[in-house]
Amino acid sequence: MNLDALTFTVYGIPQPAGSKRAFFNRALGRALVTDANPKARPWKALVSDAAIQAMRGRSLLDEPLILVVDFFVARPKGHFRTTGQLRPKAPAAPAVRPDLTKLLRAVEDACTGIVWRDDAQVVDQHVRKIYGEPSRCELTIKPRVC
Repeated sequence: MNLDALTFTVYGIPQPAGSKRAFFNRALGRALVTDANPKARPWKALVSDAAIQAMRGRSLLDEPLILVVDFFVARPKGHFRTTGQLRPKAPAAPAVRPDLTKLLRAVEDACTGIVWRDDAQVVDQHVRKIYGEPSRCELTIKPRVC
């Protein structure tokens, strides 16, 4: 059992996963399933690379886990006055697409087989989508101690 928390940051614009697209490939003679978002694959690769770096010297986690994820997204330019000050009516949180569940799904998929054996091991999660720059995702993974 790895008792220390694993924390790492992935820089980039978080991308959602979840919606899938299937098609039949005649050359292979079978159906292929791809992510409907073409930006999901590069984002998952960034998450996987950061997870690999963070896991150096650690074994694959195989116990119930707590996952804490903060997604930081940049504010749109329209939230600011020409002076650079935040407009009083600018929203406090990014309650816009992509939805938090699909952002989280991309991260969980990217960490499977690198950090944990199966994302079903995540039994407790705390996830936020907040304004902040640079755009990034900060993760903390720790064993759930009963």
